Amino acid sequence: MALKKLFDRLKRGPAEAVAVQPRDSATSDSGFFSTQFVDRGEESQVLATWAARAPDVGAKPLDRAAAEPLFAKLWGADRYVAALSPEELQRMSRYLHFVTVPPDQEVIGQDEQGDYMLIVLEGTLAVDRIQPWGGRARLAEARAGDMLGEMSLLDAGARFSACTTLTPCTLAVVDAQRLDEMITNEPRLGLALLASLSRRLSLRLRQVSARLSALLSSN
Repeated sequence: MALKKLFDRLKRGPAEAVAVQPRDSATSDSGFFSTQFVDRGEESQVLATWAARAPDVGAKPLDRAAAEPLFAKLWGADRYVAALSPEELQRMSRYLHFVTVPPDQEVIGQDEQGDYMLIVLEGTLAVDRIQPWGGRARLAEARAGDMLGEMSLLDAGARFSACTTLTPCTLAVVDAQRLDEMITNEPRLGLALLASLSRRLSLRLRQVSARLSALLSSN
């Protein structure tokens, strides 16, 4: 319901959108909306940004001429993004970082507080839950078109799982600052991205609910 109200306000324009209290004065310049916030109980945790993670995982910038067609092809199929023109998709891509990452690199760490998400354009990544004794439980494998870390992008909360590249990967990175800029400067593009995020999160929740229901009914 909160996202629906936000979408309705975005459609009417920035003047009527609701303001969200930013973390500090450094993030207040984004205007009428900010994704850069945390629960007050989590402020002591260090924020894991993409700028800090990128050199640690050997991420290399990818030329936009090669990356933008991949992004447009994958995201143009989403029903919320399909309404955007090719020119609008190109403008949306300008708010993203495109990188390549070699295999065996942890691009998202479990339990860290993050402010970015990844869109897989090429390659395969493992999504694991690390157990207290150090073992890993494989939850899924992410491939082209999948998103990783979108919940932390929206609420800056702790990551549930660790994501590691299994093959050389091409990724699009969306961080909170650039998402705020997109929503402020290009409300239509921001609305399309947020609608896609909410739809995918809803589908994931339904899958989890179905598994839980099946588990409970078998007992």
